[in-house]
Amino acid sequence: MARADFSFFHTLRVRWAEADMQGIVFNGHYLTYFDVAFTEYWRATELPSVLQQAADGREMFARKATVEYHAPARFDDVLDIGVRCAAFGRSSMRYVLEIFRGEEHLISGELVYVYADTSARKGVAIPEDWRQTITRFERLAPATA
Repeated sequence: MARADFSFFHTLRVRWAEADMQGIVFNGHYLTYFDVAFTEYWRATELPSVLQQAADGREMFARKATVEYHAPARFDDVLDIGVRCAAFGRSSMRYVLEIFRGEEHLISGELVYVYADTSARKGVAIPEDWRQTITRFERLAPATA
């Protein structure tokens, strides 16, 4: 995916504790970076927070997370993490994330969330106003299944 396809980026700097002795980021930290960037993406959409969702008895649960490594990030690098909703299912949302150092594409990933009734632990339809808000927020409209 091209950097220009993302309407949202979260920037962070690699901290010392996230790197090994060679100064390269430990693999597991990339999922943490994705989580941080997704949290900020969600906040930027102004949709209900995780606390509000919990109070309403419906929340998004992680279903899948993938990471593909192209090049390593290093201690003190400034990284831009692009987040975009690529597709909606009935109760799921698929997000594509990419990490860049400047214009260099380092990491690709995907997060899939399912919107569910917390007591029944069963998927429910994503609210139509959420779909509309996210679609307006995105540079490229999410696909629908």
